[in-house]
Amino acid sequence: MYHLWPPSRVLHLLPPEKAHNAALRLLQFSPFRLRPPALPVRSAGIEVANPVGLAAGFDRHGEVVRGALGLGFGFVEIGGVTPKPQPGNPQPRLFRLAADRAIVNRMGFYSHGAAAVAGRLERYRDRGGRGTVGVNLAKNKASEDAARDYAAVARAVAGLADFVTVNVSSPNTPGLRALQTEGELRRIVERVRKAAPSGTALWVKLCPDLDRAHRMALGQALAAMPVEGVVISNTTVSRPAGLRSPERGEQGGLSGPPLKALATEALRDIRAATDGRIDLIGVGGIGNAEDALERIEAGASLVQFNTALIYGGSLLPYRIARDLARSMEAARRTEPVAPVPAFPSVAPQ
Repeated sequence: MYHLWPPSRVLHLLPPEKAHNAALRLLQFSPFRLRPPALPVRSAGIEVANPVGLAAGFDRHGEVVRGALGLGFGFVEIGGVTPKPQPGNPQPRLFRLAADRAIVNRMGFYSHGAAAVAGRLERYRDRGGRGTVGVNLAKNKASEDAARDYAAVARAVAGLADFVTVNVSSPNTPGLRALQTEGELRRIVERVRKAAPSGTALWVKLCPDLDRAHRMALGQALAAMPVEGVVISNTTVSRPAGLRSPERGEQGGLSGPPLKALATEALRDIRAATDGRIDLIGVGGIGNAEDALERIEAGASLVQFNTALIYGGSLLPYRIARDLARSMEAARRTEPVAPVPAFPSVAPQ
């Protein structure tokens, strides 16, 4: 599924989830230690060598942190991680939309559980593992107390993760998106903030399917909460016009290029609502440096992607980070008078 040593078309001969698992196994033994040109950023409560991150959903169980960072990512986010192990939704639950370079998933928080993930992170750190690593917090499907679940995972990875992300935006767990209200988010954020140690950044991840009024209200509310970053966005349950793949009708969240316009629109709305009072992370449909730069111009200081790895291969993180650094440097050289997209603050060299 992901282009590591064998060409991606070879992995595409396998069913999507089997291909994904095969790619994870390959990445565990990946020799890559790619280092793109430095573009250090301090934003959303973290410091990174470059602003290009791996979005949650690729390494769900914290199995390939070292390998993922070795592809050139400035940071990685693992999960979603639930307090207790759960199998997720029945298979098949992952679908390639090859003609659209997209995927639809209805995984449903397939997780090995917080204890297993924390154990892997602890071993990674004990063996000298470096780099910025975050954990996407999720709730068990049968749980009736989401705030308790999110806090439990945050507590389990305390001291091991540089940031944690409250995921209230996956479309594949019943009732989860109903938590995207000011009252529910405030209760969750307060519980997680108490569970996460000082120095751990707290992010909240929103869906792109909210209307503008809802986005504006949530953005204003989040800007007043103890949150360092807002991630925009998760997958969409909408199906934009023009999708060509027959799998477009599968139920679940759509990601990849068809999500780009909606995710960018949502990012601009949250930027307007927060008025620069909170750092934003742009996700959804990013497949090259131009896409990343567009998201930065729309208000993000960090970007993440996942789906593009399926079609762009394992060198894509390095290329995006490299080309983004070159683009930013060229803009500074050739347009000294005009303002250029700038990150909130640059980490010391």
